Amino acid sequence: MSDKKSIIQKDFYRESGKWLSTFRIWAKCFNPNLHFIYVFRKAQKYRKTPVLGFFWRLVLRRYQIKYGFQIYPETEIGEGLYLGHWGNLVINPKVKIGKNCNIAQGVSIAQSNRGKLKGSPQIGDEVWIGPNAVIVGEITIGNHVVIAPNSYVAENVPDNSLVMGNPCRIFNIPNTTEGYINHKI
Repeated sequence: MSDKKSIIQKDFYRESGKWLSTFRIWAKCFNPNLHFIYVFRKAQKYRKTPVLGFFWRLVLRRYQIKYGFQIYPETEIGEGLYLGHWGNLVINPKVKIGKNCNIAQGVSIAQSNRGKLKGSPQIGDEVWIGPNAVIVGEITIGNHVVIAPNSYVAENVPDNSLVMGNPCRIFNIPNTTEGYINHKI
């Protein structure tokens, strides 16, 4: 996989496993998840450019409301982002997410404003986050982690783990994300 591919091309590759031209990327923007990713990445790219930054922020805000994704240009998300389904997704702007991550609908990745976990999560590479999962506080989620649907995660999670439940239980499983993370960058 070429380093000359744009971050948008890498994100779109995760959906189909095919490298797309700019024209084909625009054609795929009829899909709400991919459309949002396109606008989000443009807002990130031009974040520090006065006119284009303002324009893409306005466009991003429109699609945050339309599709129910609350992700801000300040949020650090690695290449190969995959949003499985659209709607009701909230990610705090201080969160850091690695590459090749899948995030399902209903997920909240939030900052804690008090207590020993005051701060925002950091999520590693190749993490699959299931529907309606909640990840909160200054915690670290390792690489190759599967967070099961409806889990509440407020503690550090080591690499190669399966996390499930509320309160969460952590199971160390080799090759945890095999079959969950497709078309890796």
